Amino acid sequence: MSFIAKLKATPLPPLKNILNVAVQTARQQIPVRKEYEQPPGSSQQRPQQPHQNLGNGQAMDTGMDGGDQTTEMSSNPFRNTGNWSNDQGDGEGEGDYKNEYQSTTFNEYDGRYQQTDGFRQGSIASEGSSFVCEGEGGGGCKIDEYQAAWNVTNAIQGMFIVSLPFAVLHGGYWAIIAMVGIAHICCYTGKVLVQCLYEPDPTTGQMVRVRDSYVAIAKVCFGAKLGARLVSIAQLIELLMTCILYVVVCGDLLAGTYPTGSFDSRSWMLFVGIFLLPMGFLKSLKMVSTLSFWCTMSHIVINAVILGYCLLQIGDWGWSKVRFSIDMENFPISLGVIVFSYTSQIFLPTLEGNMTDRSKFNWMLDWSHIAAAVFKAGFGYICFLTFQNDTQQVITNNLHSQGFKGMVNFFLVIKAILSYPLPYYAACELLERNFFRGPPKTKFPTIWNLDGELKVWGLGFRVAIIVSTILMAIFIPHFSILMGFIGSFTGTMLSFIWPCYFHIKIKGHLLDQKELAKDYLIIALGVLFGVIGIYDSGNAMINAFEIGLPF
Repeated sequence: MSFIAKLKATPLPPLKNILNVAVQTARQQIPVRKEYEQPPGSSQQRPQQPHQNLGNGQAMDTGMDGGDQTTEMSSNPFRNTGNWSNDQGDGEGEGDYKNEYQSTTFNEYDGRYQQTDGFRQGSIASEGSSFVCEGEGGGGCKIDEYQAAWNVTNAIQGMFIVSLPFAVLHGGYWAIIAMVGIAHICCYTGKVLVQCLYEPDPTTGQMVRVRDSYVAIAKVCFGAKLGARLVSIAQLIELLMTCILYVVVCGDLLAGTYPTGSFDSRSWMLFVGIFLLPMGFLKSLKMVSTLSFWCTMSHIVINAVILGYCLLQIGDWGWSKVRFSIDMENFPISLGVIVFSYTSQIFLPTLEGNMTDRSKFNWMLDWSHIAAAVFKAGFGYICFLTFQNDTQQVITNNLHSQGFKGMVNFFLVIKAILSYPLPYYAACELLERNFFRGPPKTKFPTIWNLDGELKVWGLGFRVAIIVSTILMAIFIPHFSILMGFIGSFTGTMLSFIWPCYFHIKIKGHLLDQKELAKDYLIIALGVLFGVIGIYDSGNAMINAFEIGLPF
């Protein structure tokens, strides 16, 4: 009874605060082009100024050689320079100590990566960027542990849970065990990743936050250039693959809604592509972020409706259909799906940096992953018991009532379309930062005019990315296969292998044998899941190419 009384007495954040933090998080992590800096060497140079204001808390000094050097104000929450001054008092030694871990030149890409609703989104300006993304230059938006838990829960309990019952079909009880075990592993790797952000102050011995992102840690372990490139490539692959997944799931949902129509799933993908093409004009995602948030709310309701429908069918549940045997041909793909659904490590450093009380980060991460594991295991198990061996890749296509299924699928399609801009915009920005900033920073010229509008060929470049994701979706029209491939490829690296490797590399001299053994075990599991999953899902995708196009 005391536990129940304590639970009732636990203060919950007001609904208004939850809505505000969700909207602010979306706006903070979505890049918004705020100012255009004319490329060096242009015939219409703006007047030279000693300091050009780039946003709250960041300024750029332009040297005689055309290079860029950045100085950051203490108000920047993503740099946390205030931590050092708070611990040091007078701030002596700040420059040498901070530069050892955080120095980044303009040519070294420093990615920021976020997720919303399980979908990857990014704020991807380099530290010396001439464009400042909203939320990177300060703002000081802090969140408590409940709001942080909302962000993590929103990230790992998104739309892709509709494929988890399909994982139970191939893995039986082992898939359910994997949903719980992978949640534990991802929770652990998230904690050790954040530990790598800190180093002891050589003067006071207190732990000081000297790194600010996944990329900053990778630079220490892999080298400045290689570390940034590896994480950027993994991020780009996952972003583009996620865009493809949205198109695929739209095709599957619409084909399931109209099974007797003249359109198959790939024809529906082409149809959905018509509504995606205008997103090439996007320069701001504020409105889309707000709409996507409300779609997330509707998705929560849809999940509850699906579970309610399954519970009403409890008399017909196939308890004996869940087996302990494993379909070795398809279960590795299901493992990749489960890993992909838990991937959140790459945005945890930024989230932890914005918490008002960072000492509660581990508590927040524990409970958000416990909730995710319970919900995912329960959702996958209950839905499979309801539909048994007829379970489809997208569980909503199993709903028997055509009208009910059509309504649920319609809302999911709208949600997928409104969520597509997040990873798409992040992928475009990432490519622009690395290839289209103009000489001497990059080989290719910028895609933006001086008035901040897209050049014609720049618009063509953005539209070409959309078209390429649509074509890839048509070539690989299998939702679970593609999702399994992403989880086995980038998911195992970002969530299993790299965090533990970073932990050993940076903190290895402080770890005991048990901790080292745990890190090596997770690395081995990541390699095993990755190799087997890539092999199986790769073969499945090759077979998918043999289906042919619908025209």
